[in-house]
Amino acid sequence: MAERTTAEVAQTFSAAGDSVTVINAEVSKSSLNAEEKDTLKRNVEHLETIKAYKKEDGSTSIWTTESFTAIDAAITAGNSKLSG
Repeated sequence: MAERTTAEVAQTFSAAGDSVTVINAEVSKSSLNAEEKDTLKRNVEHLETIKAYKKEDGSTSIWTTESFTAIDAAITAGNSKLSG
């Protein structure tokens, strides 16, 4: 696979915001049905996966100056809701 371009990295990071939105909506509910839990789990896993993206060398992160504050908070909240 070729290295991701700056535009592709930016698009990936921007799209992660959609998962943050979904996670925040699900964790705000008092209880979740099986489908909602699955949606929450998929979105948390998606964010965990994109945080780990590496360059072709397999060790250097594709991420540079992006702030993961909202993403980290969503992952934590989602995992907390799933375990609670």
